[in-house]
Amino acid sequence: MEVVRLHRGDAPLIISMPHVGTHLPADISDTMTPLARHVPDTDWHVDRLYAFARERGATMIASTHSRYVIDLNRAPDNKPLYPGADNTELCPLTTFDHEPIYLPGQGPDQAEIARRIAQFWQPYHDTMAAEIARLRAEHDAILVWDGHSIRSQVSRFFDGQLPDFNLGTGGGIAADAALAKAVVATAQTADPYTTAYNGRFKGGYITRTFGKPEDGVHAIQLELSQVTYMEEELPFRYLPEPAAQVSSAIARMVETGLEMLKS
Repeated sequence: MEVVRLHRGDAPLIISMPHVGTHLPADISDTMTPLARHVPDTDWHVDRLYAFARERGATMIASTHSRYVIDLNRAPDNKPLYPGADNTELCPLTTFDHEPIYLPGQGPDQAEIARRIAQFWQPYHDTMAAEIARLRAEHDAILVWDGHSIRSQVSRFFDGQLPDFNLGTGGGIAADAALAKAVVATAQTADPYTTAYNGRFKGGYITRTFGKPEDGVHAIQLELSQVTYMEEELPFRYLPEPAAQVSSAIARMVETGLEMLKS
């Protein structure tokens, strides 16, 4: 089975979706709890929300395997994204609700983690690097948009309810300030949604690694509250009407970013 889904486009736009995968190889699934096999912490339906980008000529890069196999948005050395906060690991051991992912004594050892890095993590990042290089050869600047979603309430990571649109540039390092400001302003005009910028979710390893505005690569992460477009409990049903509205709002943000590349 392929470990990366790639659709090549010619626009100066890459949509990265590292947490949409749901597949669990049998040898890994057999070591997991029944709850974990439902992969509840998936970025459900994010690829459907970004279908507009394919028509826009975007390059689309998506995971096929669950983040429970390995988290493609974490550093390979397992360095925490948010020092001092509660972080999930490169190969997560617990769900967002602190439930165990593995049966007793079945969690991955260092050799297994190294195998998963080579088999699943590295191909995604190699694909990202190759597509960035390809598009930079064709365009003066490109936009890398890292698409995510999460339940609106996860007490492990934040208090209360999360804003609807959580945009981040790694604290300002991953994209030109004027470009990011314009994208945030576009998000703030989308009614009835709420917006945060470089807040609790300011961009993970992908945004911080590949965003190099000085080299013409501008990266923005959007962590989307799932309550805006889906049911947040099993079976995680997609809600077409609110999803269409959210997708349109995201499309306007992305289009703003692309327009700013020209300025």
